[in-house]
Amino acid sequence: MSRRILITGASVAGNTAAWWLGRYGFDVTVVERAPEFREGGQNIDIRGVGREVLRRMGLEQTALDLGTGEEGTVWIDEHGQAVARFITDELGGDGPTAEMEILRGDLARLLYEPARKRATYRFGDQIQTIEDGDGSAAVTFASGKTEYFDSVIVAEGVGSATREMVFRGENDPRWMDLTIGYFTIPRQADDDRMWRWYNATDGRSISLRPDRQGTTRAMLSIRQPPAGEQDWTVDKQKAYLHERFADAGWEAPRVLAAMDDTDDFYFDVLRQVRLKRWSNGRVVLTGDAAWCATPLAGIGATLAVTGGYVLASELKRSADCAEAFASYERAMRPMVRKGQGIPKLAPRLMNPQTRLGIHLLHGALKMAAQPSVRSVFTKVFASEPVGPDLTRYDVLIGDRGSAGVGRR
Repeated sequence: MSRRILITGASVAGNTAAWWLGRYGFDVTVVERAPEFREGGQNIDIRGVGREVLRRMGLEQTALDLGTGEEGTVWIDEHGQAVARFITDELGGDGPTAEMEILRGDLARLLYEPARKRATYRFGDQIQTIEDGDGSAAVTFASGKTEYFDSVIVAEGVGSATREMVFRGENDPRWMDLTIGYFTIPRQADDDRMWRWYNATDGRSISLRPDRQGTTRAMLSIRQPPAGEQDWTVDKQKAYLHERFADAGWEAPRVLAAMDDTDDFYFDVLRQVRLKRWSNGRVVLTGDAAWCATPLAGIGATLAVTGGYVLASELKRSADCAEAFASYERAMRPMVRKGQGIPKLAPRLMNPQTRLGIHLLHGALKMAAQPSVRSVFTKVFASEPVGPDLTRYDVLIGDRGSAGVGRR
């Protein structure tokens, strides 16, 4: 009989795992607390080994076609003038803007649509309890149902409630001293295809990024120690951003006015998820629930896609879930460890507190944009930790069967 697998969380990592497990012949159920599939989200990018996973799924070109159309990154001064430009096509590879830039919701849907043909999706429900037994895990849902599964995959994100239930007190988060509000605002005629980054004093920054949906994706960032802001109500969070950015300059009035009417506001205090283990009995973590590296690392989506694939493939390779989970962790740990190794100096450098600091940052960026040195600067953004050895795993292309060409 096919093993029954429960996945909780229907975003990038969860849908990737569901895609592969479904094609490997598992009986897969995906539970998602949102009442329906969650669209929206900000720009993410896929690089290196993550693109290889999408290639094996037959989805790489479609992901490129669904890209945001972002052509590069430009830093803006207080007069609205460009200080330094980095055009992706001129860099000879990925830079601050990757070749594959896509909205989170678009990538999640790209994975979800084929995954749901071989997996059962249940929206508007969530795990309430898990009791791990010798033969299976008994899972009780908020809807009142109790079902039994051979393995439970937790792919819920940085604030995963199920992780805290099963790994209580084990997460030792690393706070990155950066608070960010994300939301979508109406597009204006002068919004171009560049990621525009503006720095204001007191560690503040405003970012505007293009999409292909006729809108603009906005970010308001503040460099400061955490003070529990992630737990505030949305109204309090918005009021706080109004207060902090009222005198920031550049596009601040436009962004703040649009923030009040947005329906996709997301606010977070950046922290990494750090655990000594990713599995406990029949329960295993993947994606941000296991290792959130924060957007500062630039490889969150790459890790999510890669982790979902590796986990599914290890479950296929071994009927013993403990053995599969241990192999998955051995394969992914080095990439995660390297990805989480962002120095806390990074947000300090990119979000100066003073006008002098901003002036020095802009001077460094101007120098980095020069053709003679920008290849070195590009490597800082484009460098990706070495991923796991994918030759261990099967290669599928789209829906053309489950026979793999990778080594078993």
